[in-house]
Order: sequence, then C-alpha cells, then structure tokens
Amino acid sequence: MTRVRRAFLFVPGDDRRKIEKGAASGVDSAIMDCEDGVAASRKAEARVTIASALTDAANGALDFGRTEKLVRVNAFNTGMTADDLAAVLPASPDGIVLPKVESADDLQRIDELMRLSVRAPLNGETAGDDARPSIALIAIIESARGIMNLREIAACAESIPRLQALVFGAEDFAGDLGAIRTPAGHEIAYGRAALVVSAKAYGLQAVDMVYLKLDDADGLSAESRTARELGYTGKMAIHPKQIAPIQAAFTPTTAEIAAALRLIDAFDGYQAEGKGAFQLDGKMVDMPIIRAARAVMASARAAGLIDS
Repeated sequence: MTRVRRAFLFVPGDDRRKIEKGAASGVDSAIMDCEDGVAASRKAEARVTIASALTDAANGALDFGRTEKLVRVNAFNTGMTADDLAAVLPASPDGIVLPKVESADDLQRIDELMRLSVRAPLNGETAGDDARPSIALIAIIESARGIMNLREIAACAESIPRLQALVFGAEDFAGDLGAIRTPAGHEIAYGRAALVVSAKAYGLQAVDMVYLKLDDADGLSAESRTARELGYTGKMAIHPKQIAPIQAAFTPTTAEIAAALRLIDAFDGYQAEGKGAFQLDGKMVDMPIIRAARAVMASARAAGLIDS
C-alpha cells in the first residue's frame, strides 16, 4: 500500500530539539533538512545531528511513531550531496528528498549514489540492490528548467523504483522566472498544474507548495483544498501549527466517503443489471465519476478510516 503523505514538515537538521518536536508532531512525514533550513556554516553539524536522531530512532531512543523519517540533502550544484548521503544513509532514513531537480540525469545520479553508498543493510536494502529499494526518493521541482523537463523527470519512475513523489517548489520557481508572487498565484499556476499532471501520469504522488503565512489557518486550509482539487496528494508545512489543517484537507470527510460508497454501490447494482451509465440524484453517472469515487475510497483506506 502507498504510504500516506498528506503533510510534510520541514525541521532544521542542526536542531535536535526541533527534530524531537517533529517526531512527536503526528505529521505523516518529517523532513530533517540539510539544505535551505541550515546555515552554510552548520551543514556538517546538521549531518551529525540527523544521523544521531535516526540512529536513536532505530534503537528506540527517539520515537517517531508512524511519522516517515526523511532527509533533504543539498542540491548537486552545491557539491555537498555526496557528503550528506554518506552521513545519513548508514543511519537508515525512510527516504531522501533531493531539491532543485532539473533533469532525469539528476535522479539517475542520486539513485546511483544511494545504491552504491550503502555500507550496511538499511531497512532491508543493501549496496547495489535494484529489486525493491526500501529508501524512498522524493524530488523537488523548483525551476523553469525543471518544469520544462517534467515529462522526463516523472518518467524516471519507470526505471528508478525508489522515486515516489514530486514536490512543487513555488517560491524558487517564481524567483527563477523573475515573477511577482500574488495572492491569486496566477504567476505559478502553469507550473503547479504541470507538476501534478506529470506526477499522476507516472503513478507518483504530487506534493504542493509551502504556505508562508503562519498565522492564516483559513488561508492554508483553502489553499490545501485547492491543491487536493487539482489532484495533489499532500502539501509541505513549515511549522507544526500547519500540520492539522493540511492533513484535514487531504483526508476524505465522512460525507465524501458516504457519497462515494453510495455511488459505487449503485454502480455495482446497475452493472449486475447489464447497465452502464445511470442517473443518481438527477445526475448522470458514468465511469469517470466512479473512478473518482474509488479514488476517495482508496484515500480513506490509506488513511485508516475504513477497513476495506
């Protein structure tokens, strides 16, 4: 079953206290950061702190509960990616987040590093293991070139089994364009839509941009709902207070589950009678509507809201 990733919380990798808060937050995925959330002078300390936290998690000294343990490494253009991986991979993270992905070559390069850098079995994965890698890979797309190359980036899912999600980095994307950020977001609309289409075309999860207004829960909830309507499966969070609104927005409601179940039951009944399209509550129902209902049920099952 695909891991539920509704909210991703960034925590600075050089701050053990914040990592512990992230571990206890109940977020679906915690991203311990080596990149933008850490000053250049503290990169080495972040690696050590993250590796220590992961080791403590493996030994039971630090409880992450059901929270996925991810690490965002520095981008290839910094020259620090290999050192980041060498420090954290032996401590068994659940996944690696690679920022500033602009081509399929970036993903092939990090996959190769991950396969060959493993010094000991990690979560069942050993060096050179191609069959079923246990350490996930999540790619952040945040430049004009990355958006232009989305098709080849997403297609890497066919050759890189560990690739599981694409993330839309709106702020860096807008900066790369020289665009002016607006509340309506029309300047990043193309990139936001293109990413979710490309991700879904290759069976990947799509993760939406951060919301920078920390004291605007209503705005966060509205933007999260819009992301879900676009087809996104989750959203980035930059503060623990953002977790609950995000995870609520990406969780089917009781009413949505009931409506989906009613549609599916009606469909099954009409199918048994040899009928295809049918009317329900004055609306025509055909396969696209049923597929959407089944997607709601799949999300509900993944979130543990229903058993079957």
